[in-house]
Amino acid sequence: MLVVAASSTRAGDNLKLPPEAKQAMGKMYAGDLDGAIGILRGLEQSESQNPLGFLLEAEAQWWKIYCAESQVKYGVIDAWKRGTKSEDQTYFDLADKAIQLAQARIATSDSAEMHLYAAMGWALKARMHALRGENRAVAHTSVAARSEFLRTLQLDPQMTDATAGIGLYNYYVDSLPGIVKVLRMFMGIPGGNKTEGIQQMQAGIDHGMLTAVEMRFYLARGLRNYDQQYEQAIAVAEPLVAQYPNNPIFELLLGDLNAKMSRTEKSAEYFRAAAKLSTADCGSCPAACSNCSSCGAHARDLANSLLGSTR
Repeated sequence: MLVVAASSTRAGDNLKLPPEAKQAMGKMYAGDLDGAIGILRGLEQSESQNPLGFLLEAEAQWWKIYCAESQVKYGVIDAWKRGTKSEDQTYFDLADKAIQLAQARIATSDSAEMHLYAAMGWALKARMHALRGENRAVAHTSVAARSEFLRTLQLDPQMTDATAGIGLYNYYVDSLPGIVKVLRMFMGIPGGNKTEGIQQMQAGIDHGMLTAVEMRFYLARGLRNYDQQYEQAIAVAEPLVAQYPNNPIFELLLGDLNAKMSRTEKSAEYFRAAAKLSTADCGSCPAACSNCSSCGAHARDLANSLLGSTR
């Protein structure tokens, strides 16, 4: 297993992102998913052979799906397993397009950047298969992502986003329920190490160009779901709300984490913020326009229901 300590990494300075990609990522994490998608579709047209636009659009689509599927189950706010839905194919098409474009570029000129994009495409597919409870497909796509992340680091050991991707694999594979671990054994899936995974995800949080926000969210979520380390999860998640105060998904996460610590007033504060964001006037608050969508309406209803339980 490749192990990269957080202290030995720095930002992947060989990764040059178009300004449109940076702008779209800012909008996406600020909660303006439709605004991000509009920018990314322009990038897809102007740079049709660049996988990045398709990759980031799939990421934006994922956050829409995650928001719409979030509910309280087992006392936890999350997007829980569900069956196939019509919007899934658009998501898979975007991930496949990114993988295919990256592989085509690799065939003519091998590069760490293109292996990174291929890896992230496979990881996006694994995420959707997990939501749909398709364990064998999760295993296949996760291993494909891991292989591409490892190849990225062979070509450029300083590509911190790849270190973070390996960390996510290591953390979740070592945290899987028993039945999935049995499946992993029979399918010959490489094992993971939770402690190393956290260190590698932290490297992505500290230095990643593409994965910093995603790693922060998924580390906080994992610490809550698998380790019940709520205080640590709060410390990881709080910068999300500080940096992106218009994103109700991040407010709901922190509300849930504070509720786990029996901090009723603090959790209610986050739930009220999520409900308020989701009813924002798009004319006066363009950054919150996506929150006026069905996703935003769902976040508002979920926040209001949780507020009722804190009274």
